[in-house]
Amino acid sequence: MDNPVLVEVTRGNIVESRHRGSIAIVDADGKLAFSAGDVEQGIFARSAIKALQAIPMVESGAAEALDYDDAELALACASHNGEHVHASSARMMLFKAGLSEENLMCGPQWPKHMEDCVSLIKADETPCQLHNNCSGKHAGFLAMAKTLGIPTENYIDFDHPVQAEIRNVIEQMSGGILGRDVCGTDGCSIPTYAMEQHKTALAFARFGTGVGLDQERSKAAEVLYEACVNEPYMVAGKQRFCTEVMDIFRGRVFAKTGAEGVFCAALPELGFGITLKCDDGTDRGAEVMMASIIRSLLPLSDEEEKGLRSWEHQQLKNRRDILVGEVRPVEDFKRLLKTM
Repeated sequence: MDNPVLVEVTRGNIVESRHRGSIAIVDADGKLAFSAGDVEQGIFARSAIKALQAIPMVESGAAEALDYDDAELALACASHNGEHVHASSARMMLFKAGLSEENLMCGPQWPKHMEDCVSLIKADETPCQLHNNCSGKHAGFLAMAKTLGIPTENYIDFDHPVQAEIRNVIEQMSGGILGRDVCGTDGCSIPTYAMEQHKTALAFARFGTGVGLDQERSKAAEVLYEACVNEPYMVAGKQRFCTEVMDIFRGRVFAKTGAEGVFCAALPELGFGITLKCDDGTDRGAEVMMASIIRSLLPLSDEEEKGLRSWEHQQLKNRRDILVGEVRPVEDFKRLLKTM
């Protein structure tokens, strides 16, 4: 089936481009509260599920043993910009575990923003693995392995105990089956799995509420949720949807982007988990979709309304800073959301 057009891009008064997508909103009992498009398709949620991948680190006792604070726990769930604060925090996570950047297997990456790249160049430095947007996640994997006495070598492999436990946690929270037949390799070299979209949403409903989880896992999920909403800058950084939206909503929303137009979210006060996929893999389309969903579900204060609007209706400017169009939800999508 063709997924519906949910977002349009204008130039002047004319629609120039369109973004199709699919959305699943699920409660913690597995009931599909809302859907658009094919939500039974297997999608690679990629970095959108980093908070789920961090649960074993907390559940195992590694995070407590190493005295990780909220900023470090949030970084373990992050797709960060590679800013100095992010790289430094990843280094500290490793230091606390008696490890260093050389133990990482995520690969080096330039920071996201030009000014941070320029700072490295001026210092006659090159980007290292600490600048990789996944360095916090990998530091968490290594911390768990070191604390439990598991080999830290090849911690990215499908059969490594850390990856096996991550797979076990996600299967239990989602009801999905993550076998080799749906496994690919992520940009940071760990296994990534194509799982039905509505099952990923179920995992986030449980992540945000603790419903359906045993006491230990519910507590681990709560610790990570609170860390991310308390330290949203560590989850992404400047000029990023995840950071700004979690900062605006002050604990009401957990939101996390993934590569290729995926977003996952949890809205604990409603008991919902959300997963969406923008078919063409663009961030702008996915961000508008997620902002529109949040608007439709939650009553907003004036501050929340103002902060969310800039993401739901993204202005397009040319190189002379002249407004030339916008990225916005289509009218049919807004009408569909009102049926929830």
